[in-house]
Amino acid sequence: MKNWSRCIIFICFIGLLSLLIAMPMPVAAQGEIKVGAVQPITGRFAFAGVHINDGLADALAMANEEGGIGGKKIKYIMEDGTYNTDVAVAAFKRIMTRDNPIIMYGESTGLGKAMAPEIKDRYKVFYSSTSFSGELADPAVNPYVFVPGPTYGDMFGILLKYIAKEKPGAKVAFFYSDTEFGKDPVPYGREMCKKLGLDLVTEEVAKVGAVDIASQVLNLKRKNAEYIIFQGFVLSPVPEIIKQAKDYGLKAKFMGTHWGTDKIVLEKLGPLANDYMGVMPYAFWWETDNPIIKKLRKWNEKHYPDMKYRPTSYMQGFFTGQVFVECLKRADKAGQLNGDGLVKALQSLKDVDSGGMMCRPYSVVNNKIPYGRVFKGNAEKGIFEPVSECMEIR
Repeated sequence: MKNWSRCIIFICFIGLLSLLIAMPMPVAAQGEIKVGAVQPITGRFAFAGVHINDGLADALAMANEEGGIGGKKIKYIMEDGTYNTDVAVAAFKRIMTRDNPIIMYGESTGLGKAMAPEIKDRYKVFYSSTSFSGELADPAVNPYVFVPGPTYGDMFGILLKYIAKEKPGAKVAFFYSDTEFGKDPVPYGREMCKKLGLDLVTEEVAKVGAVDIASQVLNLKRKNAEYIIFQGFVLSPVPEIIKQAKDYGLKAKFMGTHWGTDKIVLEKLGPLANDYMGVMPYAFWWETDNPIIKKLRKWNEKHYPDMKYRPTSYMQGFFTGQVFVECLKRADKAGQLNGDGLVKALQSLKDVDSGGMMCRPYSVVNNKIPYGRVFKGNAEKGIFEPVSECMEIR
């Protein structure tokens, strides 16, 4: 009987040893740090996704050229999520199972919200994404998630504060897509309108890429909206809405959040670009005196000789990579290259110099970076120009 007990103990010991051997080695011991990403390389946001992916990959590649993380190289692993939540969730889980990265990047608000419980309780992986969702930036609910800029709610707050200063009591309308992306900041925007004494006259909803938006535009005209804030669209149908509104004689100013503040919108608007404004936390490609833009232009000339312009989506990906690298350096120095160590590193970021990528040295507040400026389109130059100082929302 004793021999049988010893045999069972021995078998259990061998099984446990085999399991331990099969488990992934700590990143520091491997001499390689894995960063995974699910990007919208194809699908309806592919025109932005390709640049987001390049920006993030370039930030990590630059870090490797400059010595890596304590001598360890960063390995970037990417799969296409097609901007479809089911496809993206499967890709996320596949990367986590196969590669076990300590950082993940996601393609959408939908993916972030779908994976949030498992990121917190199962994977404990440091996570960021294309999304500026206020829900994802809540450290009490999502401690491993950070938003690489102001939340969509913060962006609404910045635009609404600008409106309240320019025209107190103005009539405001929200025009958003029927997606998580579109709906995210609306409750906060309603609260801010009340707080600032602005009159929220209507909320209009449309599908991404909608063609028939005549009824919504007519309602904007009936309500005599003076400022219209778009959310949840990157391009279409925003230019079409503005053109129809002007055809109906609506004298309004139009505004977008980060993903709608890009040169491509101005190009589609033509002369109407002078009536379009947006909020942006990052530098633009045409800011040629900016140190980080100088560096990025030189990098792109070397690695992408045919690429003559980089949109705001590239800047978002690149800045996220900058934060990843800074957190990795701090976590490595502390000897804690894992999700918890990266969260501690994130929360230690105070007045960090981004080389000019952000409108001021950045600090992390509640797992977000709440700074941005208001810009106005210049139709003749085809660029956005600043019309406000760097603003912070707390």
